Amino acid sequence: MAWRPARAWTSQRPVAGYRHFELITQGGRGPLRWVELAAVLAPSHRERVLWSELKDPTRWSSGWQSIPERDEDSSTQ
Repeated sequence: MAWRPARAWTSQRPVAGYRHFELITQGGRGPLRWVELAAVLAPSHRERVLWSELKDPTRWSSGWQSIPERDEDSSTQ
């Protein structure tokens, strides 16, 4: 069975100022599996994230989640 991570992700905290990302590519095996994500608002900004980090619900959520307004304000300060 193929490994198919979700195509859309939301970071619980801003990553370089961005919260919404989409899957670009994936690679690795076992504990070294990773995904490369591109920021939705700036596709040239990419992050390589270990699969183990992406599965941590305190860091990432699958899909594009709503961001409370108070979180949006705090990320720009």
